[in-house]
Amino acid sequence: MLKKRLSLLALLAAFVLVVAACGDDDAADQTTTAATAAPATTAAPATTAAPATTAAPDEPIEDMGPAALACMVSDQAGIDDKSFNEVAWRGMLQAEADLGVTVEFLESQDATDYRVNIDAFVEQGCDLIVTVGFLLADDTGAAAADNPDTNFAIIDFPVFPDAPWLDADGNMVSNVRGLTYQTDEAGFLAGYLAAGVSQTGVIGTFGGINIPPVTVFMEGYRNGAAYYDSIKGTETTVLGWDGADGLFTDNFTSLDDGRSFGQNLLDEGADVILPVAGPVGLGTGQAILDFNAAGGSAMLIGVDADMFFSAPEFGSILLTSILKNMDASVFNTINNIVNLGSLGNQYLGTIANGGIGLAPFHDFEAVVGGELAAELAALQVGISDGSISVGFPGADEG
Repeated sequence: MLKKRLSLLALLAAFVLVVAACGDDDAADQTTTAATAAPATTAAPATTAAPATTAAPDEPIEDMGPAALACMVSDQAGIDDKSFNEVAWRGMLQAEADLGVTVEFLESQDATDYRVNIDAFVEQGCDLIVTVGFLLADDTGAAAADNPDTNFAIIDFPVFPDAPWLDADGNMVSNVRGLTYQTDEAGFLAGYLAAGVSQTGVIGTFGGINIPPVTVFMEGYRNGAAYYDSIKGTETTVLGWDGADGLFTDNFTSLDDGRSFGQNLLDEGADVILPVAGPVGLGTGQAILDFNAAGGSAMLIGVDADMFFSAPEFGSILLTSILKNMDASVFNTINNIVNLGSLGNQYLGTIANGGIGLAPFHDFEAVVGGELAAELAALQVGISDGSISVGFPGADEG
């Protein structure tokens, strides 16, 4: 087996320091793909298959002999949620195809399955166990402390010198890589876009569960709309998040909740809606389809994956999607294990390094128009070089 422990250069005093360390020995995580380099305004690709986020390896791929075993534990939305878990699993499949590793997954039906599934993979001897989501942090931390010779990576939770990343002696575990994403940057672009195309001056959002990886999308969306208003002298109402509180379904699974929350926002005048709730957003998509069929005019913004491919039934109402390229960071973590024998530094995906971005406008390219598209491209450059600040509420998620 390839089980080797990551040796951190120094303890990190806070999450900002943790994520600032990302990428020194993990250059592949800095790869920017065509899908995330800019809010594209070109025609939609002819294919309808979900495109994988291409990731260059950290080092040239070599023949490692017997394949490593990479394992993934999903959250409750499941592996085929057309969103969060599915994007992460895509990175596992890319590693299987490109690196020759064996990949397996276990789905969690409820929170009691998290530790059970993690322990099952520990017993199986996985070289890397990827846990998908903020809600798995406590169980991932405890399992990492109990199994210091097993490598772990967790999506959406930073690893820092405090609970849940301390062992029984109070020492920070060194065998977990945090994969986090500054999605308020792309949310900012989406909010600016939504304010720019809204005909009612009202846009909406809601979340699945009130946790930082969800609210960071919503905060960026709200701030982006406010930034548009500050430049254009307009006034956009953002329903569903006021910067401190908002609308939440309290789950990531109920399409019925997605439909009802979406309908309520439509009833209040929102004509662009951002659900940050995984597959729950599919219910919102159906509400918008029905609304438009009855003579209305509203649009949907997807999250995590480009819904034009992952849920093509909503292509006719999809303005764009906020891309969270978990597949690339999962692939690169596996590649680090295979080729470098270590996990790599803590990772933060940004617009600048291609970890997050906006999907193309697809059928709405003409609606967005060249002027607004150019403004978004300029905003993206400003966010990347630091001349435009969108804030980062996720920095205190620990």
